[in-house]
Amino acid sequence: MTITTCIFDAYGTLFDVGSAARRIAQQPGRPQFAQNWVELSEIWRQKQLQYSWLRAIMDDHTDFWTLTQNALDFAMEKLGLADDAVLREDLLALYWELAPYKEVPMMLATLKAKGYKTGILSNGSPDMLSGAVDSSGLETYLDAVLSVETVGVFKPDMRVYQMVLDRFNCPKDQVLFVTSNGWDAAGAAAFGFQTAWVNRMNDPVDKMPSVPNHILENLSQIPSIAEG
Repeated sequence: MTITTCIFDAYGTLFDVGSAARRIAQQPGRPQFAQNWVELSEIWRQKQLQYSWLRAIMDDHTDFWTLTQNALDFAMEKLGLADDAVLREDLLALYWELAPYKEVPMMLATLKAKGYKTGILSNGSPDMLSGAVDSSGLETYLDAVLSVETVGVFKPDMRVYQMVLDRFNCPKDQVLFVTSNGWDAAGAAAFGFQTAWVNRMNDPVDKMPSVPNHILENLSQIPSIAEG
């Protein structure tokens, strides 16, 4: 089936979740943080995802911004930074302005020029996603920005992937779903989407019943994959 619609996860896929901590680490006067920003960023992201899965399993949904703050608090406490209120405030402020990966604008522009429908499907809350899209200038290239808040449960619940079909009115096999998360690729593949996993960390494929159709180092190949 021909691909008509290309849908992207946001955090870690289009937007570099490490860019907030990296920008703080590059500021003068933060020598201690410059030494451990990578570890903080990794713990922050891991706990953010873990909290989303636990909330879904326990049927105790809250918005992704709350989870993002909870995960940062955990990471800062683990690294002995819990008393640095200014650092916390600065990190959270920059999370609304995450930098896109360098290939993202050209990739999305190419898809739009070729006539594909494009969108984001994310765990992020609507305000968070709006902030990231606006600050990056990507709104021109996107037909829709879909948040799980519409259905009140986090990915990989199948109700989240159904949002794409409801919005774009297309068959499952016309959708190319792109994510940097192996578990998200497995969920989307199980739903029936064509999937591309952006494996930036060179990880092994998750041991799940459904696997991605394509494994990539970055997003630059997406237009050629969509064309088949």
